[in-house]
Amino acid sequence: MSKAIKKIGVLTSGGDAPGMNAAIRAIVRTCSYHNVECIGIFRGFQGLIDADFEVLGPRDVNYIINKGGTILKTARCVAFRTEEGRKVAYDNLKKAGVDALIVIGGDGSFTGAMVLSKEFDIPIMGIPGTIDNDIHGTSHTIGFDTALNTVVDAVDKIRDTASSHKRLFFVEVMGRDAGHIALNAGIGAGAEEILIPEENMGMERLLESLKKSKKSGKSSSIVIVAEGEKLGKNVFELGEYVETNLPEYEVRVSVLGHMQRGGAPSCFDRVLASRLSVKAVETLLEGGSNYMVGLINDQVALTPLEQAVKGHSPVDQELLRVSDIITI
Repeated sequence: MSKAIKKIGVLTSGGDAPGMNAAIRAIVRTCSYHNVECIGIFRGFQGLIDADFEVLGPRDVNYIINKGGTILKTARCVAFRTEEGRKVAYDNLKKAGVDALIVIGGDGSFTGAMVLSKEFDIPIMGIPGTIDNDIHGTSHTIGFDTALNTVVDAVDKIRDTASSHKRLFFVEVMGRDAGHIALNAGIGAGAEEILIPEENMGMERLLESLKKSKKSGKSSSIVIVAEGEKLGKNVFELGEYVETNLPEYEVRVSVLGHMQRGGAPSCFDRVLASRLSVKAVETLLEGGSNYMVGLINDQVALTPLEQAVKGHSPVDQELLRVSDIITI
């Protein structure tokens, strides 16, 4: 392995996701295994500009694999969007002797990292950490599986109330631009309908579907709605429209919100984070740069960061078909 890289920096950026701490832990310990120093950068790109750095060793990451959130924190950074801000960030990295950078986050975080690498020729690697699962080049992002389990658990509880009171519940889940959480959790929780940005169901079709559910003997229903779904201005307007046009339903709305980001990561996310992080460090040490580490066909794979950012992560058409069949 190359001896050129002696220090690797790691930061988390964008929305937090369960499993980020597992990734930090694996990066720190992989660096130690290969006799490379690891520098933790706090508060994302803002920490680069403020030189908020700390040397991390194997014992500094004890007992974090099971914790949600990120011990390195995350923050928005307007200054990093400017050339002057990035120059300050690079100067701080150079002063600290950091030779390469690993960024855990989503496509916005990767875009910022690519610009820094292009301007100052610093090796970088990306690890996909976002509950939305909307990044090209990986079947699963860190945090997605945990978020799904959180949503399914919440919907199971809501269904208890829905069936007890014969109500129709609209449950909004995260997914401003992608319906991966809604589609998977909807199938897993047995939702009667699933509304996602990628598939425009239309109000009339939704009403017809709910009418059929009522006629088939269903006394309660659950509709999972991705927050980016555009049938109504928001899920509350959607609920009001259905209640007005289908007065036989007593409608309630539940917005799960940021609870989907929190909680202890699932075993799957802990293992995924560990696998991707080891590969990220070792790719840097082998001379690789500007890649995102992802999971393709259950194998760890590298995708050029530019492709990961510009590519599209479509919803699974087979899952859509499954949903249509089993929601009758």
